Amino acid sequence: MNNYPKHYCGIFGIKGQPKAAESVYRGLFALQHRGEESCGIVSCEPSAEKVSFYEHKGVGLVSQVISESVLRILKGSMAIGHNRYSTTGGTGLQNAQPLSILYKNGRIALAHNGNLTNTNALRTQLEQSGAVFLTTTDSEVMLHLIARSNGSIEEAILDMMDQVEGAYSLVIMTEDKLICVRDPHGFRPLSVGILNGAQIVSSETCAFDILGAHFVRDVEPGEIIVFKDGEIQTLKSRKKAPKSLCSFCGIYFAKPDSYLEGRDVYSLRIAMGKKLAEEHPSIQADMVIPMPDGGICAALGYSRATGFLYEPILIRNHYIGRSFIKPSQLERQIAANFKLNLIAGLVKGKRVVIIDDSIVRGVTSQARVKKFKEAGASWVGMLISCPPHKHRCPYGIDFPDREDLIANQLDLEGIRKTLGLDYLGYLSEAGLIEVLGDGHCLACFNGKYPAG
Repeated sequence: MNNYPKHYCGIFGIKGQPKAAESVYRGLFALQHRGEESCGIVSCEPSAEKVSFYEHKGVGLVSQVISESVLRILKGSMAIGHNRYSTTGGTGLQNAQPLSILYKNGRIALAHNGNLTNTNALRTQLEQSGAVFLTTTDSEVMLHLIARSNGSIEEAILDMMDQVEGAYSLVIMTEDKLICVRDPHGFRPLSVGILNGAQIVSSETCAFDILGAHFVRDVEPGEIIVFKDGEIQTLKSRKKAPKSLCSFCGIYFAKPDSYLEGRDVYSLRIAMGKKLAEEHPSIQADMVIPMPDGGICAALGYSRATGFLYEPILIRNHYIGRSFIKPSQLERQIAANFKLNLIAGLVKGKRVVIIDDSIVRGVTSQARVKKFKEAGASWVGMLISCPPHKHRCPYGIDFPDREDLIANQLDLEGIRKTLGLDYLGYLSEAGLIEVLGDGHCLACFNGKYPAG
């Protein structure tokens, strides 16, 4: 396990569209939920006699970093962009992406979603051979490996894939090509779309909708797709690995209006709620209350299955971002306290079931349960639309160390008492697999790591 920043980010690219940076800007808006720390765009005009890369990166949301004046500078019909997911280390402009370099074969820019598990060894090896690093990201390790390889860019990417381990979905821009890459396990989603002949790559399909583009297909695990001059070339990694799409993408990270492997996330989460009703049939409640935003769809599914009244009475302040992806625990607590307000008068004397997508540390859940008790709820239960988190994730989700995961320290009854609940239940691993299907990584639940 390396000590470098982890990435559950949003990446986007387009080729063959006038003012490509404007399309990337809109795509990054649609992917803002995947990263709130920093963002950036790199563009170029492939048909120019001398190709220049234009770039702009900054700390903050897309609306704070990319302005109209910036877009005027980002010229060309090809561009890639990146939203960075806040982590516990390595934050700031230094690690903002896309990363862009000039090397022996020309200019190249790279945006990365994922986390390598052998960064330490690779970085040490590269440094000992004279490499100089400007960031603390594993993404820069991949750029070095590509730059040192001989042959075409496609051969260089294959060579890089032979050496790295872990999770990575990439969008790469050279002076004349747009390239998308997905690791052999397929940990992170990556999709291809089309808009009036322009080729598009995105972490999630919801970004196609904002442009009026059409979804074509998912990038397969271990696949490289190269777009050049209207032609498409596909290659496969020399490594073979079992498919392991991150299950937490369907549970939490992806937007409900996105599709994962041909299935809309909204319906997946509705099914998780219905499965919770099957697995916890003894509950009697007056109302079902979703924890915004991750618990909304599952709460709808649970309400439909049980007939309990669906009451969205936790009101979210939409100017506060996703508390899970704040850089520090203090910021998470502040964001959680400001983010939700309970309409207290509606729960007095009521039996309520709260539906949420996960319990990680338990601090936020404990504070929210306390609000319900103080408001006079006669009985408070909580159902979670995934199994208990007991293990950290080396592939790009910033779960804390095992000693900080409440489900790794306490049994179910201990968690229930700590949170002040009258009832606590999780979706079983078997139930989650039944909803999501096979081919998913469940390591954060069961400790079975598919890639080290």
